Amino acid sequence: MVGSLANGGPASAAAEEKLDELRRLLGKSDGDPLRVVGVGAGAWGSVFCALLQDAYGRHRDRVQVRVWRRAGRAVDRADAERLFEVINAREDVLRRLIRRCAYLKYVEARLGDRTLAADEILRDGFCLNMLDTPLCPLKVVTNLQEAVWDADVVVNGLPSTETREVFGEIGRYWKERITQPLIISLAKGIEASLDPVPRIITPTQMISNATGVPLENILYLGGPNIASEIYNKEYANARICGADKWRKPLANFLRQPHFIVWDNSDLITHEVMGGLKNVYAIGAGMVAALTNESATSKSVYFSLCTSEMIYITHLLAREPEKLAGPLLADTYVTLLKGRNAWYGQKLAKGELTLEMGDSIKGKGTIQGVSAVSAFYELLSQGSLCVMHPETKKPVAPVELCPILKTLYKILIKRELATDSILQAIRDESMYDPRERIEMAQRQSLYRPSLLGLPKGDAKA
Repeated sequence: MVGSLANGGPASAAAEEKLDELRRLLGKSDGDPLRVVGVGAGAWGSVFCALLQDAYGRHRDRVQVRVWRRAGRAVDRADAERLFEVINAREDVLRRLIRRCAYLKYVEARLGDRTLAADEILRDGFCLNMLDTPLCPLKVVTNLQEAVWDADVVVNGLPSTETREVFGEIGRYWKERITQPLIISLAKGIEASLDPVPRIITPTQMISNATGVPLENILYLGGPNIASEIYNKEYANARICGADKWRKPLANFLRQPHFIVWDNSDLITHEVMGGLKNVYAIGAGMVAALTNESATSKSVYFSLCTSEMIYITHLLAREPEKLAGPLLADTYVTLLKGRNAWYGQKLAKGELTLEMGDSIKGKGTIQGVSAVSAFYELLSQGSLCVMHPETKKPVAPVELCPILKTLYKILIKRELATDSILQAIRDESMYDPRERIEMAQRQSLYRPSLLGLPKGDAKA
């Protein structure tokens, strides 16, 4: 358990120093605990708060970690049975529940004598979207106003599709606040706005618009990482992006021996890239399923999709080469084990259908679906025209992104079957990926307006 940090010794002393430093920067007085609140309890949101609880929970007089999630979500019988198996396979978890007098309810749920709730099991250390990875027990609040009204640090663990609505409600609770909280957003998804000009709206921008919290107090934490592996102490990296004042202190506060956090000033572009890789992960899952995990087919898809991503990056960033490493690493881990790739596999195998929607039991929201729609809508706008390398005529950027076009026709328009993704990568007229990258490097593609920036501006 990560909680070994709390057993005293050098690690505990280091945690205490980091906590005291953040408290000092936030102006916290003695006797007033630093209040950290996670909003949303999906896999990554729950793991993130559990990491903080494990690292700092013993300093209860100086820090409080809480998680908000909606009440009333029932755990069905199959999940209750799976939970029971996990509990009995882990002696440490079994003993913990017995000590807390909580074990009997899992026995009853397995037998069908009672129904568990998602917020109830989260208090015992179980996330409904990640049943096989027990966490530490968490303080769970189901009243949103109670959870956030005096929070110092708020962690956005919501899907991008829910961020605007929930933070709009939070904004109403914060109208009388004197001090501004810090907000760390984990959400990977975007929205498209076409009026008055085509542009991307990211979760951090949604939060700022909804709450009035300035963007300098809002940061984005991106991968590459997988939530369950991080909690099981697999070595992982993350990057926190935002204003100079807060990103380095927060990187230090979040850093643990197995979880290394870097920092970067380019908030919006990294956040957009976090959404872009989910688009192509869905297609990767389809290709894997349709070719029986053919290494050759998957590598062909990877070369083609990464060339499209690099091309799109040139539209979004003045210095796209700085994003290549983080973008490719985050893409790689998502293709290997992310929920978006899993979703593409299930669609291609017929085990899921598009009619089931993009919120899947046991996985949460598949954010790549809405991202496919957003990126397609943006890049199909004539006002963003680029020169076609063969016809020498202006075309919308999406015309040079055949995989994105195919995914849009499969997932959004529903005009094509999933096996059309294979036709797209096997098309004899498909460009060599090198040519698309060279095309992006030769042309002046950068469109700062896509990120809502004035012409010539490179950062949010």
